[in-house]
Amino acid sequence: MIWDDFLNSMWRDWRGSGRSEDRLESPEWIGQWLSEHRLTAPHLPSSREMAELKRLRDLLLRIVQAFAAGLQPDPEDLGELNRVMADGPVVRQIVRTDERYRLDYVPTLLSWTQIRAEITASFAQTLADKDPARMRICSNPDCLWVYYDDTRNRSKRYCDDKLCGNLMKVRRFRARKKAGD
Repeated sequence: MIWDDFLNSMWRDWRGSGRSEDRLESPEWIGQWLSEHRLTAPHLPSSREMAELKRLRDLLLRIVQAFAAGLQPDPEDLGELNRVMADGPVVRQIVRTDERYRLDYVPTLLSWTQIRAEITASFAQTLADKDPARMRICSNPDCLWVYYDDTRNRSKRYCDDKLCGNLMKVRRFRARKKAGD
């Protein structure tokens, strides 16, 4: 999804070194992310556009944190989502592919404002089509990666069971061992 990759652009070393990196400030990361999600930008974000992107990331994180805590997001935050989406108009087009038809939404602007609207629309689509209560933040305090829990019993605690899950299991084991000594 566009929104969760965008939200996770704030990277933290999940192993606990304390290192972090705002990948949103990396031109290479931005280029890869745009390409991966088939988004087009006329240029790298200006300082004003970067500040707006970071405000959007903070907004999305506040909403995810509310859902992850079992709460409802602030109505003002939802209003801000609507304002961001309103700044990114699209034209609907029917496209034939092989034997099927598909409805495409073609942006009318080529700007970071449009990209912000696309990120927000992706998030809003998740709220509308999926269960927002399944939005999670990794339980590894060094990671804090945002993910959508699509497990059947809604019990996923870590972004990746083999990485963060295993690391936390080892930490708990070592803490019990140390307490027993």
